[in-house]
This record gives sequence, C-alpha cells and structure tokens, in this order.
Amino acid sequence: MTANHKLDDIDLKILSELQKDGRIRINELASRVGLSLPPCLRRVRSLRSRGVIKAIRATIDEKVLGYEVVSFVSIQLASQAKATLEAFEASIATLPLVLQSWRISGEADFLLKCVAPDVEGMHQQLRQFAAMPEVRTIRSLPVLGVAKDAPLPIPGDPTPRTDP
Repeated sequence: MTANHKLDDIDLKILSELQKDGRIRINELASRVGLSLPPCLRRVRSLRSRGVIKAIRATIDEKVLGYEVVSFVSIQLASQAKATLEAFEASIATLPLVLQSWRISGEADFLLKCVAPDVEGMHQQLRQFAAMPEVRTIRSLPVLGVAKDAPLPIPGDPTPRTDP
C-alpha cells in the first residue's frame, strides 16, 4: 500500500461498514465508527478522493433484467505489443455486455465477465471477439451458479459480511 493510501483503524471500520451497507446514512456510519458527523464525512470523502473507495453501487440480479447467460471468456491475443493490447482494450470498452475485463498472465491475456439474454446472444458476442484482428483464441466458461460472492476482507474486522 502506498503512503497515499495508509489506512488507520477508523478508516478500516468505515470501509467495513460501507461494505456491509453501502446505503448507510452518514450519521449512522459516524455512530458505528465512533466519530462525530463532520470528521466521518471528511474521512469518507478522503477515502473516495484517494481512490480507496472506487464506487458504491447496487448489485443487480442479471436475470431480472433479462440476461439469462453469464460467462467468463478468456482471450489470448495475437501479440503482446502495446498497440495490440490498447486496441483490444478500446474495442471491448465499447461493448456494453462485457461487464468486467482483467488483463491476466498465463495461457490467456484477458479474462472478461460477459452477460447475454440467451445462448444465441452469447454466441453472437463470441463471434464479435473472433472478428477482432487482435484476438488469437477464445475460451468461454459459462456460469452455472454463484458459489460465493463476498466483499474484500478488512484487516481487523471481527464481523465480515459473508452473505452473497
């Protein structure tokens, strides 16, 4: 952790509480971490401005919005050249059904989390990847179910959230 991101016990308590309930009111958060309202608000703002808190958002069930298929897709590129990596990243940034993308090492160069309304929609998405000139190989790993979906462990947190 960089010096810019040093976290004390109060910061860690704030992060723990926000992971348990991202919609907690600031006065309730202040009470739970043992601060008055103004310093708690300053700390939350500081954690956000320093990039420690990247986002607070709702986790929505994909199926409710009609995305019946979730798949992880590993992509091996034709080259490791910077231009190839950047071109691929720019291409997938425009695809709304690619939810997350990680640059990885090993047999593949990228791991993507994708959704689609149905199997044909996923096939269409895979064909889009195959048409990209940077792509050498594609492997699709359809998700059958979620076994665990937990927040980051917070050092010193005696009651980490474990519900999916």
